[in-house]
Amino acid sequence: MAMTVQLDVVSAEQSVFSGAVATIQVTGSEGELGIHPGHAPLLTGLKPGMVRLVKEDGAEEIIYVAGGTLEVQPKTVTVLADVAIRGEELDEQAAEEARREAQAQMSSGSTADLDYDRAAVQLEEALAQLRVIRQLRK
Repeated sequence: MAMTVQLDVVSAEQSVFSGAVATIQVTGSEGELGIHPGHAPLLTGLKPGMVRLVKEDGAEEIIYVAGGTLEVQPKTVTVLADVAIRGEELDEQAAEEARREAQAQMSSGSTADLDYDRAAVQLEEALAQLRVIRQLRK
């Protein structure tokens, strides 16, 4: 039997995943992180991106998160996400439209910092969703 750790991925609306996993890969605030059973305790922010998990039977699942927090404890890993969506439930057309809209807002020359920052966040989230969709196609 492979070594596993309990993973819980939750958002404000729902629990997206709960179960034993062999490995977890996430996009942390400082870059990509790989979590395996026995990992040192850790608390870090998450950027928009994917949570890639490999279950103990070897099946892989990808979940999109729009930022949040990752907590690693000796026997449990918790992802508290702002938004969490199973990869196969992402809408490519909506993500592409959000990307185009954000790029248009950013290139419009608006001097309002708040509008630019909001568009930059929207662009980062849309690009992360598109990366998850492309990863699922591989």
